[in-house]
Amino acid sequence: MNLAELGRSGRTPELPLQVELADAAGPSTLELVRLLRVLPGQRYVGVAWWRGRQVLAKLLVGDKAARHFQRELEGVRLFSGQGLTTPLLLADGLRRDEGGWLLFEYLDGAQSLGDAWHAVERLPALAEGQQAVLGEALTTIAHMHAKGLWQADLHLDNLLRHDGHLYLIDGGGVQAQTPGQPLSRDKVLTNLGVFFAQLPAELEPFIEELLVHYLLANGEHALPLEALLKEVARVRRWRLRDYLKKVARDCSLFSARIGAFGLRVVRREDETALQPLMNNLEALVEHGQVYKGGGTATVVRIELGERSLVVKRYNIKGVWHWLTRFWRPSRAWHSWREGNRLQLLGIPTPRPLAVVEQRWCGLRGRAYLVNEYCPGPDLIARFAPYVGSAPPETDLLALDRLFASLLRERISHGDFKGHNLFWDDGRWSLIDLDAMRQHRCARRFARAYGRDRARFLRNWPQDSALHQLLDARLPRL
Repeated sequence: MNLAELGRSGRTPELPLQVELADAAGPSTLELVRLLRVLPGQRYVGVAWWRGRQVLAKLLVGDKAARHFQRELEGVRLFSGQGLTTPLLLADGLRRDEGGWLLFEYLDGAQSLGDAWHAVERLPALAEGQQAVLGEALTTIAHMHAKGLWQADLHLDNLLRHDGHLYLIDGGGVQAQTPGQPLSRDKVLTNLGVFFAQLPAELEPFIEELLVHYLLANGEHALPLEALLKEVARVRRWRLRDYLKKVARDCSLFSARIGAFGLRVVRREDETALQPLMNNLEALVEHGQVYKGGGTATVVRIELGERSLVVKRYNIKGVWHWLTRFWRPSRAWHSWREGNRLQLLGIPTPRPLAVVEQRWCGLRGRAYLVNEYCPGPDLIARFAPYVGSAPPETDLLALDRLFASLLRERISHGDFKGHNLFWDDGRWSLIDLDAMRQHRCARRFARAYGRDRARFLRNWPQDSALHQLLDARLPRL
């Protein structure tokens, strides 16, 4: 097929596929064997074979192909022209009415710093492993800024480790002020704000320490911490707003079908694996392992192949109950949105995978929420041996981190009982987010937090050693 036909092949073209190209050396065939990123009708990025060698192919199609091609090509030339380490561009071309292509050397075995970060993100804040990853990234960013360049979409996945070198990728997001001359301080602060805003907020007290890595490689400007923190806060607010819009529409992260007769949103990377569940949801819920049955909600555990999932079905008890629910977003939708909010903010919660609402002419009925299963014990079970003593310090420190995160983000849970916190690999993970809320008003948050704190302490007798220990330890407002 040619590039125009590829652009009409949708999100999941059948692989392997042959794409016909032509450059100065003559016609050639690209065999695309694995897709890494797809924007249907715009961009296909994947691993391919071309003239006997493995390459990374960026194939640009659609009405904006020429503009995106030029942007990618200019970015690659800026990187290489300033002596920055980036994958070698082997071939490129643009055909009118079809699209463009850029073929890069394939860095077999390369690891993104994003993947390296995921391996250390659960360590205590700024542990040695975290410092190593972030220091490596900031040093490379400093070298880029020293050459007058910056990446508009700066994040850890745009930095690749390979054979002892760190490669800059994604030329489409590269911009230049004056190539070869250091970037201005305002541009540096703006770009570093984008970088730090994507890291867990609990690292904010360590930003000044992390900046040392940057300043050792590029000491052109003094970087005022207060101005940088304001920029970080601004970008964080924007990212959260943007992400919460994405959880409600069809995009690269989520597959969404929303209409008058139903709503279904599935995390796109899990869509294929969850298809058997989505096709037979009610029957599988009826035969699942019941954790909570009847009433307004039914919670079951379902085994899907070797994967365990938790499905919460929000029931409609009768006509009067339906009359109070049909006109507003379902509790399943609220939990889906808030679960994704916690995920972006780095607050532990089982990963939300899918949400379904039954509708008739826009009127909502029964709804379902699908989450990953958390195998750890809940807080009541884990602290049961310690009602008259003190739990392990690791458990208490994890609780300190959770409360600090909720205070920092002004989040109230609404039903903060021990059965809604699960131990998850060294962290306390929140479930049952039906009443969760992020507050703008500090005064209203203080009242809601006070209720959460009081409900949490009621898990144990007031005269018990555990109650008194936690009452003294947990922050007050």
